[in-house]
Amino acid sequence: MPNPYLHVLRTPHALPMVLAAFIGRLPLSMVGLGCVLLVASETGSYGLGGAVAAAGAVTTAIAGPLLGRWADTHGQRRTLLPVVVVFAAAGALFLTAVKEDWPRWTFFVTAGLAGACIPPVASMIRVRWTHLLRGTTRLPAALAMESVVDEFVFIVGPVLVTFLSTTGHATSGVVTAFVLAVVGALLFAAQGRTEPPPHGHEARRGPAAIRTPGLKVLFVVGAAVGSILGTLEIALVAFADEVDAMSLSGVLIAGLAVGSMASGIGWGAVHWRHPLRHRLLVVLGALTVLTVPLSLVGNVWVMIPLVVVAGVAVSPSLISSFTLAELIVPRSAVTEAFTWIGTALGLGVAVGTSVAGKIVDTYGANASFLVATVSAGLAGVVVLVFQRLLHVPAEHAAEPALAR
Repeated sequence: MPNPYLHVLRTPHALPMVLAAFIGRLPLSMVGLGCVLLVASETGSYGLGGAVAAAGAVTTAIAGPLLGRWADTHGQRRTLLPVVVVFAAAGALFLTAVKEDWPRWTFFVTAGLAGACIPPVASMIRVRWTHLLRGTTRLPAALAMESVVDEFVFIVGPVLVTFLSTTGHATSGVVTAFVLAVVGALLFAAQGRTEPPPHGHEARRGPAAIRTPGLKVLFVVGAAVGSILGTLEIALVAFADEVDAMSLSGVLIAGLAVGSMASGIGWGAVHWRHPLRHRLLVVLGALTVLTVPLSLVGNVWVMIPLVVVAGVAVSPSLISSFTLAELIVPRSAVTEAFTWIGTALGLGVAVGTSVAGKIVDTYGANASFLVATVSAGLAGVVVLVFQRLLHVPAEHAAEPALAR
């Protein structure tokens, strides 16, 4: 197949769905960093900004599986619409709390409520692809494409929110992120022709997806990747600040996403012969090694290419995790399974952001990069020890398009 991604996009009604989902997920790379920059601008503390962003990430992680189960049971549109309303109200309260210098606890409460209700568009579109393309040669490419889009989001989003927050009004970045989330979610909900049917009682009464042993392993991987992303998001901005190159902070974050997106494009286009669980172990090992040099560099122009190289192992880790999740959980719980990985990512981001912020305040930016190295190494050990739990069941292994 010359270009599997174009083949995927020729699926009926796919393009409007993809465009709406892109708008709706762009804020995922903007809200956390925007909150850090806003709070740091108002209070002068990266540590407080990182903690507030972590609160939002934690509630996103906790609420994710619940929203996924609701979507499996009642449908995506009926889940999205009330969530968007609460998200918009909570976002407005958060902005007011920070700008009006309300008590610090209100920062955490409002950020947490907004985080819990951020529309889970990224998980939902993966479920739609699974519904549209299950059992075809196009599904692995579609899931890989979604990871590539995620990386593109992390190229555009951080640059946009940093530019808006540092060159305009301090609230501009966060406001833009909130507006895009609401608009994108509403447009996505309107794409009824691609929405999978709800599973009703089957999803509500069936076992939770997380009870699948292999999904617990993938949860650890998601948490590790989230920790890496959260750590680098804070560490790279702080590093740029330390070397008097704050205007390049968005470029550094985008460099990570460029490397990840490039590898994701290639990863999804290759017809692999090695099992998914083995590939996942290899890319986690690479991620561990490639993050080590980041803690040793003191020049921004050296840091940029090293960040790009480190990003090469990020997208393949996520592609492998989501593809494995689709293969090992019951079909009636796919949305929930994907949101569990999203939950893990959110928790990882929360830990990475919070720990990195404290290390930056105490020891400096370079030391905080080690959080990413340790996270990748621990995930690699878990995947190595529990390889058997990631074995694809025989009925799925018989589908060569999915199990390759």
